[in-house]
Amino acid sequence: MTASFDPLATELVSAATGRAELVAALRPPAGPVTLPSPLPVDDLALAAVGTASLAAASLESVRASGHEADVERLAPVVLDGPRLTAAYRSEQVFTWNGERPDGWAPASGLFETADGWVRTHGNYPHHAAALRRVLGLGADAGKEQVAAALRKATGAHWEERAADEGAIIGRVRTEEEWRTHPHAHAVREHPLVRRNVTDAGASPLPDLTSRLPLAGIRVLDLTRVIAGPVCTRTLALFGADVLRIDSPRLPEIDWQFLDTGAGKGSALLDLADPDSRATLDALLAQADVLVTGYRPGALAGFALDPASARERWPHLTTATVDAWGPGPWAGRRGFDSIVQAVSGITMLHGTDAAPGALPAQALDHTAGYLLAAAVMNALETRHLSGAASHVAVSLARVAQTLLHAPRPPVSEAPPVTPDESWRDRTVQIPLAGGGSVRCAAPAPVWNGAPLESPPLFPYGAADPAW
Repeated sequence: MTASFDPLATELVSAATGRAELVAALRPPAGPVTLPSPLPVDDLALAAVGTASLAAASLESVRASGHEADVERLAPVVLDGPRLTAAYRSEQVFTWNGERPDGWAPASGLFETADGWVRTHGNYPHHAAALRRVLGLGADAGKEQVAAALRKATGAHWEERAADEGAIIGRVRTEEEWRTHPHAHAVREHPLVRRNVTDAGASPLPDLTSRLPLAGIRVLDLTRVIAGPVCTRTLALFGADVLRIDSPRLPEIDWQFLDTGAGKGSALLDLADPDSRATLDALLAQADVLVTGYRPGALAGFALDPASARERWPHLTTATVDAWGPGPWAGRRGFDSIVQAVSGITMLHGTDAAPGALPAQALDHTAGYLLAAAVMNALETRHLSGAASHVAVSLARVAQTLLHAPRPPVSEAPPVTPDESWRDRTVQIPLAGGGSVRCAAPAPVWNGAPLESPPLFPYGAADPAW
């Protein structure tokens, strides 16, 4: 923990719960957090996972007593530093039947342009196809062809072309360049957690049926990639019944689902099919929470944007996570690595030879834990007042918090061997139907102890039913 921890923890706890005093229950970690960076990534991670753990403790107190939690009665939150590190660097410890997947496709990465650098994202086949189309390349073009094409024009040219044609390219900027960008101005105008509360007359939460604070709560998960799935996995860890729905037209990357899928059911529904849509509507009628992680507007055609969903099912707590938040870039596609690139984070981690990156997808993970905390607080609000809430987080706003936090001092001492104990903070989970995965152990704590990993079920194998 450095001087940045207290302000970061206070900011995140306050943003997610509205009760900055809860941070008094957060203690220094047991063991080191190993997320080396010129930015306070260690402290951001501690603050995010600590906030989720505090929100869970507060919710359990509210459900048990019927009134606001007494901070002095909450169990101290002591996170295991190496476990937290492994959770944030999960793709670096994940194996499936002993094999480690390649986390990046050939079309994804940092590439030189005519005037600088860009970051591309093509891990999903439809995004890789869009990128090659923008670059005028054939379907079999590899990394070398992508690199050669990008060198022919400026970063600004490719960034705008990609935005217009559904591909994902971010121009690598300095902090100063991003600070003056119109979207950066928009990001600064919004809180870390955006919240809208309406008097919905929602019923109180059901009586607790187990020791976990989200027991009896049904969460419909319409998220992908990392941030949204981390949110819903966190809710599952604390006892929620989470059902993830994906489209058979846009399948998730298999290992990526398994890395964030513990505790969730997973079903496939084609929302263009009337019967499948009727099934989804029936699920929503019985759900307590709807979490979405698609680009703003992507679900509006199905009336699954937060406003439409709450109009039809006013009892719902709705939650969203996206790349950019409100502003000129609100409708653009984006990922953690792209937000790092455009905001100046990539340049801060580079060398004279090339830009770099954070040691983990820290914007994604932080946004996920923060959104989970906000959802739990929204359920508190429902239980105490009958109000329904919408809560929202963006990666760009998380990046701003990280960039504006006090930075750790630059050490004059020679580098020491980094702590590697985090690589052992893993669990082996058998898969129904055969095989197993090794993944990071859960980072949040409950009643003073780390949480256990729940079962892991195959992608798309569940019935779409509660």
